[in-house]
Amino acid sequence: MDSLQTLQSLGLTLPSPAYIVGVVLFGLIGIGVYRYAKRAGRRRSKWLGVALMLYPYAVAQTWLLYVVGVALCVGVFFDRA
Repeated sequence: MDSLQTLQSLGLTLPSPAYIVGVVLFGLIGIGVYRYAKRAGRRRSKWLGVALMLYPYAVAQTWLLYVVGVALCVGVFFDRA
């Protein structure tokens, strides 16, 4: 417990369960999109899949994680059509 208090005093906090679920969810969707787009030869969808896998590393707020993730998923949906 002492190490947790030390980290909190440095300004570091653990992510919420909703954030962790979002990271895993959008990461798995990104892997699926990337694999599908690679086989189908769709360059834009492939890069959207890469973005879905990597953007959680740059986003700290949970609400922003879900907004960007849903926007990227909508982009994949419209690129597929």
